[in-house]
Amino acid sequence: MGGQISLGNPPKRIISLVPSQTELLYELGAADLLVGRTKFCVHPKPDVLKLPVVGGTKTPDLQRIIKLNPDLIIGNKEENEQISIEEIKRHFPVWMSDIENFNQSIDMIMMLGSLLVCEENVSTLVEQILVAKDELQTFVGAKFGNHKPEVIYMIWKNPYMAAGTNTFINEMLGFCGLKNLAGGRYPEFSNEQLYALNPELIFLSSEPYPFKNKHVSEIKEICPDARIVLVDGEMFSWYGSRMKAAFPYFKQLLQTL
Repeated sequence: MGGQISLGNPPKRIISLVPSQTELLYELGAADLLVGRTKFCVHPKPDVLKLPVVGGTKTPDLQRIIKLNPDLIIGNKEENEQISIEEIKRHFPVWMSDIENFNQSIDMIMMLGSLLVCEENVSTLVEQILVAKDELQTFVGAKFGNHKPEVIYMIWKNPYMAAGTNTFINEMLGFCGLKNLAGGRYPEFSNEQLYALNPELIFLSSEPYPFKNKHVSEIKEICPDARIVLVDGEMFSWYGSRMKAAFPYFKQLLQTL
């Protein structure tokens, strides 16, 4: 957003407007700093559920935020709406992340660690993530070699929408050794367009649209030659500490293909 924030001391009262970054603060040992969350910040259970809710990621309630009197709010360019963040910024410091790939996610973790003065925990977490990523890539190389199965990663229905190449999800698909056939950010597809792409794989994500088993047959009618797989959307889209669990999850997923 082109702004800067200046804090005289490390923050003591934080509101997180991003589910994955809320989870990250717990992983970094900064849970005692959190005083508020969105209704979508549901991990780690049950501890996070004890925090006051300040609305949704797109609809934070300024009055609730004011009552909690934070000294820092953390958000994300994609998760939050600019108009809401601009309003909040008139009252409180707001730190924003903007993440489209793995390296930006690692940078975000390190910056938050520096901001919260928990660099040692950050170093441990980043090392765990990098080791897990390397183990996945070794497995992928052995499984696929030079072949890159083509995939469409579906995130919405009516209309059908997919995660495109300019997304963090695309980066995770790449680590899985897969080629994303959807370009741009979040393109829409008609039934005919999906059929014409002729993907080997179609992943149906659990979020933001909650694809279920009943949708597998619907997609199969459109793309009869594709393998349709239900996947955990949090693993593919939650940048931050979730990546530590995501890479082993990807390995397990690929073993079934």
